[in-house]
Parts: sequence; C-alpha cells; structure tokens
Amino acid sequence: MGKRIRKLKKQRLHSEGNDTLFYGLLVIIAVAVILWRSLDTKIPFWCFVSVAAVVYGIVLNFFRCPIRYFPGDDTERVVVAPADGKVVVIEEVEETEYFHDKRLMISIFMSLFNVHANWFPVDGKVKTVYHQNGNFHKAWLPKASEENEHADVMIETPEGVDVLCRQIAGAVARRIVTYAKEGEECFIDEHLGFIKFGSRVDVFLPLGTEVCVKMGQSTTGDQTVIAKLA
Repeated sequence: MGKRIRKLKKQRLHSEGNDTLFYGLLVIIAVAVILWRSLDTKIPFWCFVSVAAVVYGIVLNFFRCPIRYFPGDDTERVVVAPADGKVVVIEEVEETEYFHDKRLMISIFMSLFNVHANWFPVDGKVKTVYHQNGNFHKAWLPKASEENEHADVMIETPEGVDVLCRQIAGAVARRIVTYAKEGEECFIDEHLGFIKFGSRVDVFLPLGTEVCVKMGQSTTGDQTVIAKLA
C-alpha cells in the first residue's frame, strides 16, 4: 500500500446538501411570509424571520463537512470511526451475507445533529460495493442492520484482512450515497459516502480484534480509534 494521499477538498458544507439547502431556504422564507401575512397578530416580522433562521441553521448544521486528518501517520491495524455519533452496539454476530461466520460488529448511530459524512474506517482496497433495498426501521434497532435499506463496502486491508462497512438507512434517512468504487484503493481521511438525515453505520471485524470504545461513547469520524486489528 502506497503513501496515504490527502484528497479531501477544503469545503465547509457537503456538496450533497446543495439542493436541499437552496430549496429549503426558499420554502422556509415562503412559510415565514405566509404565516406573517395570514395570522392576525401583532408579532413583528423579524420574529418569524428569527424562527426561520433557527430552522435553517439546524439543516445547515446537518450538512457540515469538516476537514479532518487522522492524528498520526501510522494507520497499520487501526480502525477509525466511520461516522460521528454514539456507539450503540458492540457484540459478536453471525454475518450471513459475506463471511458466513461470526464477526465483531461495532455500530455507530448518527442523530440529526451529527455530521453525516462517512469516512473509510481502514486503509486498503475496495473489493465490493453493494446496495440493498429494504425497510426503514429506527436505525438503533438490532434488526435494522439486516432488514433496512443499506449499502455495503468490503475493504481488504494491506495485511489481507477483510473489513465490512455498512451504511444503514433509518426511519428518517431515505437516501444513502456511497462514493466507494470497486477496485480502488481507499484511505482513512477519505469520504466513503454520506447518509441524509440521521442513520447508522456498522463495521464488521474479525473475532479477536481489540475493541477501543465502549457502549454509549461518542465518536468523531476519522478521529476516534474504535478498534485495532489483531
């Protein structure tokens, strides 16, 4: 594996939010004007504008795209958090789609207030990218990993270890974007994809992997080390 390459563009907002932010702004302004004109109230117009600004700020916050680099040059055996959020699952599971054996699964739930860009959890080469349609259960439920709409990215590390990263849609999230391409090299610090409006990311690791996080712990994508491969 060659030297890690810094490919992230210097942007403050994710490009996935361009249409949502533009049309959302128009809708919020229109609603504020309609309410102000239609309601029989002495409330000044700037109050409606303030409320609209708060709502738009929440949406704007969702599409943040922070520039991050893993602190350190040695990423051998390191598995970083693929997303901002909270650890909701650390357990051994029977993975039936690819490995057909037991794997250690670490799951991170993203709320509406988290950054929703996803990072590659390990350096390596993308072996498989697969999108599966499904349901939209609440993302923190155990059955969401298999039954919900999800996108799978299988990565082979330089040491020959297969790591599966699964982007999962939730009750609110209805669009999964995956940038990973089969056959391409991938690196920590690069975006794997994006999930709109709250969801979850699972990472499947070999048994014997050292877990570096605990249940309920907050994670920062591309910064928090969640595990170390054996």
